[in-house]
Amino acid sequence: MNRKTMVLTAAAGLLTPALAACGTASGGGAGSAAIVVGTTDRFEAADFAPAPFDPAYAYDAGAWNILRQTVQTLMHTPRGGGQPVPEAASACRFTDSGNESYRCTLRPGLKFASGDPLTAKDVKFSIDRVLAIKDENGPSSLLSTLDNVEVKGEDTVIFHLKTPDATFPFKLSTPAAGIVSEKDYDAKKLREGFEVDGSGPYTMKAEVKENRLVRAVFSKNPHYKGDIKLQNDKVELRTYPDSPAMGKALTDGKIHVVSRTLSPAQITELSANPPKGVKLVPMPGLEIRYLGFNTDAPVVKDKAVRQALAAAVDRGALISKVYGKSAQPLYSLVPTSVTGHVNSFYNKYGDGNTPKAAALLKEAGIKTPVKLTLHYTNDHYGDGTAAEFEALKAQLNATQLFDITVQGSEWADFRPAQKKGDHAAYGLGWFPDYPDADNFLAPFLEQDNFLGTPYANNTVRTRLLPESRRAVDRNVAAPAITEMQDIVAEDVPVLPLWQGKQYVAARDGITGVEWSVNAISDLQLWELGRGVSG
Repeated sequence: MNRKTMVLTAAAGLLTPALAACGTASGGGAGSAAIVVGTTDRFEAADFAPAPFDPAYAYDAGAWNILRQTVQTLMHTPRGGGQPVPEAASACRFTDSGNESYRCTLRPGLKFASGDPLTAKDVKFSIDRVLAIKDENGPSSLLSTLDNVEVKGEDTVIFHLKTPDATFPFKLSTPAAGIVSEKDYDAKKLREGFEVDGSGPYTMKAEVKENRLVRAVFSKNPHYKGDIKLQNDKVELRTYPDSPAMGKALTDGKIHVVSRTLSPAQITELSANPPKGVKLVPMPGLEIRYLGFNTDAPVVKDKAVRQALAAAVDRGALISKVYGKSAQPLYSLVPTSVTGHVNSFYNKYGDGNTPKAAALLKEAGIKTPVKLTLHYTNDHYGDGTAAEFEALKAQLNATQLFDITVQGSEWADFRPAQKKGDHAAYGLGWFPDYPDADNFLAPFLEQDNFLGTPYANNTVRTRLLPESRRAVDRNVAAPAITEMQDIVAEDVPVLPLWQGKQYVAARDGITGVEWSVNAISDLQLWELGRGVSG
């Protein structure tokens, strides 16, 4: 059976009469009680991505933001950030001095949204399932330090780790460790389509057209027991094809809040001249953008080419031309506000350093100009991406050391091609799973990494990553973290470009906007409420 047809048939019937009645955000009707949030994230069920909301498959910011509302985890990031705190658990702790055994006790009376009890066996089933399926696009690599899961009674789970991992509590706060029921999820197969069942603060009903989610309604889960305090009973998420269409819906009063993604031009305009009744709220952000390389591809196999690109790129000029106040230069995979950050790339290459780039290529005997295509996705990271790559092309070609072309494609084509190694150089973004330097290094450097890159550094994999994970005090881990950043700057398997800032726009009368997105770009719909309209 064609998977696209099967998914559409399964999901199209999920639209309820209440959802169908939704009108404008400020109007009457059955849907007017919902707080309506707009997004440009695209959710598609396709041959290469048949199960966009299965915790064993989902590994992008948009899909995780659906799961964080609906599928509970043992831990979660608290409202103000910092170390994770118990969510479905009542308490969790390391039980040994070596950080190799982690025990959690569940809250009493936990239930799935169906009303079925949730026990320690469900936690084990869920995590074992992610590791058993081990989908190449999925988040199983986050659990790479886990050896096995032990259950004691109805309410105790013990995680035995292969190696010390002080970051493990963070990993239990991600949807990779989301708790699902074996009644709804097969132990060895992905759940295709857009249905989601869990024990989180909301249940979700979806409207699907042409295999894409166009609208989702999150309703308060009456069986929810956890650490989250809901400020509303219902939130609707609507998807838009681009930022201008979403911005118009906001100014027209059809939606209350805009989360992802405002364009740089919109941020500039909303900062200077906000429409009546609309406010722009700035927030800290840890999103990064970078160029990745297939280090086996002939054109970039010699690291001198990658090093020359690192020297030639002028991040400040790039940001000024395309992103303005919504981004800042980044000279490491680890963002500036994360413990352990060092400006390794700036220290080694400077910025926009054409003489350095020329010297690197000459010393390596590389003939110039180097012909290279930079690939990017034109529908996944917002409206500024195409302009960014045109600006990169102009910068690099102006050095006369490179002959750059750029090519954009839809995410549905781009990501599979990138994973297969079809692109020698490509642009990607990273929204962290948790706010620790480990999550900006391990996904790119360890075995079975997110990029599927052939690059491997044994010092990083066998010594530095394990060493950095031993210390609960992350300042103690800083020397290993620094050394890994310097190795990345030397070998350039990836080239960091910029770190993003976050903005949310909302209409007057909506409260909790400042808490609705945290530093790692988690959408926290439960924080939104209604106040007095302005």
